[in-house]
Amino acid sequence: MKYCVLGAGPMGLMVAMELLKHGHEVDIFERDDRIGGMSASFDFGGLEIERYYHFICKTDYPLFELLDELDLSGKLRWTDTKMGFFYNGKLYKWGTPTALLAFDGLDLVSKIRYGLHAMYAKGVKDWRPFDKIKATSWIKKWIGERAYHVLWRSLFELKLFEHTDEISAAWIGTRIKRVALSRRSLTQETMGYLEGGSNVLLEKMEHYIKSRQGRIHLKSGVEEVTIRDNRIESVIVNGVANTSYDGVISTIPLPYIPRIAPNLPPSFIEKIQNIKNIPVACVILKLKHKLSENFWMNINDASIEIPGLIEYSNLNPSDTAVVYAPFYMPKTHPKWQQSNDQLIREVLYYLPRINPAFSQDWVIDTYCHRYEYAQTICPTGFYDMLPAMKTPVQGFYMADTGYYYPEDRSINESIHVAKALAKAALG
Repeated sequence: MKYCVLGAGPMGLMVAMELLKHGHEVDIFERDDRIGGMSASFDFGGLEIERYYHFICKTDYPLFELLDELDLSGKLRWTDTKMGFFYNGKLYKWGTPTALLAFDGLDLVSKIRYGLHAMYAKGVKDWRPFDKIKATSWIKKWIGERAYHVLWRSLFELKLFEHTDEISAAWIGTRIKRVALSRRSLTQETMGYLEGGSNVLLEKMEHYIKSRQGRIHLKSGVEEVTIRDNRIESVIVNGVANTSYDGVISTIPLPYIPRIAPNLPPSFIEKIQNIKNIPVACVILKLKHKLSENFWMNINDASIEIPGLIEYSNLNPSDTAVVYAPFYMPKTHPKWQQSNDQLIREVLYYLPRINPAFSQDWVIDTYCHRYEYAQTICPTGFYDMLPAMKTPVQGFYMADTGYYYPEDRSINESIHVAKALAKAALG
């Protein structure tokens, strides 16, 4: 059979690999000029680095299996990382029992409740029952109102905005668990990365596909999937209609589906349109000196309007410090209309508060990437909201990062969902 795969991110590439293993013919269509999607790299002033930061946790088993399959396990590196918490003008150590006890923003009882909550989340085996519970209510019940406002409120509100009180406990709980399990001891967090970055994996996947006569078409976004008598009639790319495909498998963001397949049943389109997303504008800085010792820094400070900073060079060492500063916001937010330069200047304005030694002459290079559908909004009941991977149209299948739910966005989950998507298509 001949399949058309939409999107050449890790999910699309993995779907293609699975189809090729079963002897099928595959074309991948990608509107970008490179493979990788959100994990794609770019030339940052001579440094090849990912547009958006990625890290590996010790429970990323589907990724480990793929690395073994592609002879890349030797590229996996582990780093003992540190975490910080910038609260009310002061940078605290974070992420260990000692740091929690030393934190002066909470009373002892709140600290104990916070620790117990993390331990509880670490042990949850099945998150489905938490799908019906609001994350904010769940957290407040465990750690109290005061601790929620100190530790969590700004993270929710600067990432989810008006959706803050809609999100399911399953969505936030899996994030707590994934990081909690990526530790080599109670006091030490350990994160992983690939030597050479995610591009090393993407290139191997590309080679695998092409060596088995799979085809990857860049700068070739699908304009329309035409449907007749509840079957795929053609796939239109660059004005040319191809009628030879037996199946279409989409891994592009769900909001694009009603645009490229407008003849899907209206009830199914409505279900797709009920899934909401938030964009991201991610500022990247290359600095002469380290900003901090932390890989991850959460922020709760009234004068700083970003939820955190990721100092990626404290995970994957480089000659210069590399810092990511993500602005998550609805497209309706006034800040989304600002230029990339304005967002970069805002981040640079914040840095002296976090590290008083910082000065503008530390800055070597800056950049800002934007992605329109960066974070799926996962409210309570999201399991039931997700449309089926198998659409009502024969031979048309779909998934995007929303199907990772309740797990966090990662290349690991791309691989996991891709296998499920390919399995559904192969029937």
